[in-house]
Amino acid sequence: MSDGEVVNQGRRRFLTAATSVVGGAGAVAVAVPFVGSWNPSAKAKAAGAPILINLAKIGPGQMVTEEWRGKPVYIIRRTEEALAGLKKVEEDASIRDPASTKSVQPEYAKNETRSRNPEFMIMLGVCTHLGCAPKFRPDVGAQDLGGDSWQGGFFCPCHGSRFDLAGRVYKGVPAPINLEIPPHFYKTDTVVVIGEDGGVAS
Repeated sequence: MSDGEVVNQGRRRFLTAATSVVGGAGAVAVAVPFVGSWNPSAKAKAAGAPILINLAKIGPGQMVTEEWRGKPVYIIRRTEEALAGLKKVEEDASIRDPASTKSVQPEYAKNETRSRNPEFMIMLGVCTHLGCAPKFRPDVGAQDLGGDSWQGGFFCPCHGSRFDLAGRVYKGVPAPINLEIPPHFYKTDTVVVIGEDGGVAS
């Protein structure tokens, strides 16, 4: 064997090893993003994460809209008059499911105010008919919504569904059930966590 053949054998081994290392590095570079794509992005995690809302910024009779899981959440600070209006609506027998037996809400919201704290109503702003966003219509006695029988609530402009200030659907409208109540709990008197149910993720 000549000196030239010995050099060529050494060079061949070096090139084979170098090619293997580069190929392995390339395979790792391709695999890492691929495997990483199986995990939800930070944006996706944030979209489903619970949100904290400061209720102190909401005045009596006002509503704010927040977003949770890509859906609008309506938060209303109900007055004593509004709470009395809920009883009037129930007495008139004009709502379809007053006890919320067919609706989507946590157990603690199956009451006449559909809330943990009667002062604050927290519900998804998504009509249960076809998913439009109902408009806040707190004006008691609005002629276009029933006159004296209207105690304030929500009107869906898409197909005319109406809901009271507890998100309960009126009879004779397209929406089949009450507005949905998301899981929530009060961290303090003025801070509510939406997306968790008494500290248990939902």
